[in-house]
Amino acid sequence: MEPLSWSGALGPFLNPLMLAAVVVFVAGFLANTVMTLAGLRAGEMVVNPDHTLSLRRTPVDYALMSMKYAVLLVLACCLVYVVAGVVIAAPETTGIIGAMAARLTPVWIGLVALFAVSITFKRKLGLYGKLFDSMIGMIGFGLVMFWIFTALFAGMVATHGPIDVISQMRNELPGSPLPSPEDGQYAWYLLGGDNLGRDVFSRMVYGSFEVLKIAPLATLFAFMVGITLGLPAGYYGGRLDTVITFIANLVLAFPVILLFYLLVTPEIVAAGVPNYLSLVLFIFPLLFLVVLFNSRYRTQPPVRNVIVSVVLVLGGLAYLSLISDKSDPDLPLLFRLWPEALDLFDIPGNLLIVFVSVVFVNSPTVFRIVRGIVLDIKTRDYVAAGQTRGEGPWYIMLWEILPNARGPLIVDFCLRIGYTTILLGTLGFFGLGVSPESPDWGSTINEGRRLLTIYPHPALPPALALMSLVLGLNLLADGLREESLRD
Repeated sequence: MEPLSWSGALGPFLNPLMLAAVVVFVAGFLANTVMTLAGLRAGEMVVNPDHTLSLRRTPVDYALMSMKYAVLLVLACCLVYVVAGVVIAAPETTGIIGAMAARLTPVWIGLVALFAVSITFKRKLGLYGKLFDSMIGMIGFGLVMFWIFTALFAGMVATHGPIDVISQMRNELPGSPLPSPEDGQYAWYLLGGDNLGRDVFSRMVYGSFEVLKIAPLATLFAFMVGITLGLPAGYYGGRLDTVITFIANLVLAFPVILLFYLLVTPEIVAAGVPNYLSLVLFIFPLLFLVVLFNSRYRTQPPVRNVIVSVVLVLGGLAYLSLISDKSDPDLPLLFRLWPEALDLFDIPGNLLIVFVSVVFVNSPTVFRIVRGIVLDIKTRDYVAAGQTRGEGPWYIMLWEILPNARGPLIVDFCLRIGYTTILLGTLGFFGLGVSPESPDWGSTINEGRRLLTIYPHPALPPALALMSLVLGLNLLADGLREESLRD
């Protein structure tokens, strides 16, 4: 079986077009730079004698137009590769790019369906719908959703298992065929093999799931901790504000990466520090939900009692299941007292440590942001109106102040997921990820860097994946910030 080329049979037609587009783009960029330095500017609207408007173009305009159409041509060629890969579905014809596009078919379908529905009903979807009025926001949202769908459909997209080893495929180049594929086994390593003979493409795909199962949920927990503490600190002030702010500043005094590194080191883990932190931090989501619904329905006791009871029962079971693990004899007795019959789930030790570390590191920063927003908003007229109506403090904080702070908080949430993703990648790079054989991107980059000068292909795909996800989150945050300011 022959190795796959990158572009397959489409290369002789599309590659020259892409190369020409790149040359035109570079030439336009250089020309634009030179003309700008020489003092030339883009054209402007002028009034004609018949009182009509027309655009007077300059060479700068033509340079910018050449760059624009060059980019569009490259995007069109990439689209042809993707469509051909999905339609033809023959790796020998479409090459590595087309084969990967074919494997990603569920992701393309999900993206098309999501964008079609969202754009159709965007005027009814609030801030989310307004995101589709911003090109930057749409690009960022598309990148983020690409990796979310990839994580959800990882089992369908990946060609092999994340830890499946074929010793003959060690450090094989992208497109290398398997020496003797079994029935039903994918016949190529699309992005080559790593130093153990595992498929780089499959590990990159499964790595998205490893990252996205931690970063968003851990960031959400950190926001619940920060909001639950930041609202009363900013609203009441006084000693409560002083004490909580002092503790937050104490945590923030440590460099983030150093604090993160300390929390996952074996000595700290052996002392049980992450487990005791989970005992405290995981109670905040439960407190947040109880206070939220109690303040909302306090004038309707029957409804409030039912909702709060359900939250307490389900949230309590989830909380006790999160902090307990009877299978680990090294844990203190406190964490093994919960009956096994009521233990709904167990989180693997390494995953729990990383999760708690993310929540602990991010919570003080979220607290500072929420506190600052509350200090500003609590002086507004609608807060005074709520106090005049006799509304309780927690109702005002959760149902008057918090909704009006959603714009900055949503933007910070997106950015913080990006920061967390980078932190997780850094931990994996230092060998402190969720597990040694985990396909998370940081661990994969670390394994590939050892032979980077000889075999760059194992390290580059996860590095580019990490970069694209963080870029998407930053662009999404920019789009949300832009639309929230207009709101």
